[in-house]
Amino acid sequence: MYRVEQLIGGVWGAGGEGGEFVVADPADGTPVSTVPVATEAEVAKAVGAARGAAAGWAATAPADRAAALHRAADAVAAVAEDLALATTAEMGKPLPDARGGVAAGVGSLRQYAELAPVRGGRTLHGGRDAVDFMAPEPRGVVAVLTPWNDPVAVACGLLGAALVTGNVVVFKPSERTPATGWLLAKALDSALPAGVLSLLTGGAAVGAALAGQEVDVVAHVGSTATGRAIAAACARTGAKALLENGGSDPLIVDADVDPTWAAGQAAMGAFANAGQICVAVERIYVHRAVAGEMVAALVDLAGAMRVGPGQDPETELGPLVDRRHRDHVHGQVTAAVAAGARLRAGGILPDGSGAFYPPTVVTDCTDEMPLVREETFGPVAPVLVVDSFDEALTRAACSPYGLAATVLTGSMSHAQRAWRELPVGTVKVNAVFGGAPGGAAQPRRGSGQGFGYGPELLDEFTTTKVVHLAAPGGGHW
Repeated sequence: MYRVEQLIGGVWGAGGEGGEFVVADPADGTPVSTVPVATEAEVAKAVGAARGAAAGWAATAPADRAAALHRAADAVAAVAEDLALATTAEMGKPLPDARGGVAAGVGSLRQYAELAPVRGGRTLHGGRDAVDFMAPEPRGVVAVLTPWNDPVAVACGLLGAALVTGNVVVFKPSERTPATGWLLAKALDSALPAGVLSLLTGGAAVGAALAGQEVDVVAHVGSTATGRAIAAACARTGAKALLENGGSDPLIVDADVDPTWAAGQAAMGAFANAGQICVAVERIYVHRAVAGEMVAALVDLAGAMRVGPGQDPETELGPLVDRRHRDHVHGQVTAAVAAGARLRAGGILPDGSGAFYPPTVVTDCTDEMPLVREETFGPVAPVLVVDSFDEALTRAACSPYGLAATVLTGSMSHAQRAWRELPVGTVKVNAVFGGAPGGAAQPRRGSGQGFGYGPELLDEFTTTKVVHLAAPGGGHW
């Protein structure tokens, strides 16, 4: 069992006067982590300690900060298996997926360590007797609040970009994966100067207290409701809000694609990580010409998936993160069925312990159902049949979210229309996941604001100062 500690002002084990809570394994309900809860006073203390360390870290040469981040990446790689095991124990994903998330996190740390020293300002062309330039500077104290669904990969991206650009960070991992965040913070802290990184643990109240402090940036990946609360808090304090929030990502299946292949793409997008991915497929618009075959193949794939504990090497679909979240997922499914949708696979709560939920396919859905319009974040594939590509584009675009979308089509003109017309940050054609390295997207609408990854994330954590240097008295230096 993990016993998590906080890190405040370079001191491990600090704080925790707010009591503690226990995280259970979603596969069987056994205790996994004992976690301290930060008080408001401890949150303020952590931010104050970070502020005291900010000037020294900002003055550190960019190459030296990059070297420290490389050492931090080495430290994380050295405990990669521990991080993967903790992730699986706390949130349930299959161990190979957890290992992949850790590897992605290490890659992000190394990427930002390489990119940051070569991203500078620019010279301006003014009068010949003066020097004008724009210089990037760290923003100062950054609060980083990360989710539970891919806790290492997401945290490494935000933490690495913030630290290497000269900011100090107060890090609060999700209360559902606190031991994973603690192990990650321990590895990072071992390679950084004392006080540059702090770790606070606790639930929503701790996150709200941190977002309300006098910090310079609040970077959050999580639900739209929490993101909006953070944006409101930042409006009061003047902090910058960097948000990647919820989504209800559509998948459009055109009339000219192989329905069996399309079903495989849909299953991957809807069921990977038990549907607990920010860019998971949450609603499927399939052309009537291929709907019958595609849905039949999707139902077969759902029925064949092996559901089990994440530690079992044969498991394809682990449990949901906890029973509270399972109740949310099942509630949306049952409400859809009550409103006229048809259950084709899954949708029934299994007996036994844990938070397992079967791969579920629901047809005869409407756009007004919460299962379609809201974020489900579970292994559910709602299917809506359309009569044309135009109809699919129109209905896919009608959403309060704007994170990502996928289109399966053999038509280049349809592909071109899709990426131009869909109001989302990322459009993928003929692949639900994937893309070249270095891509960076800005979510829209209720899905957030700002770049959440890629080289542009470094710019999110810096601010630009314009400098004009003229000789005294109009003469020469």
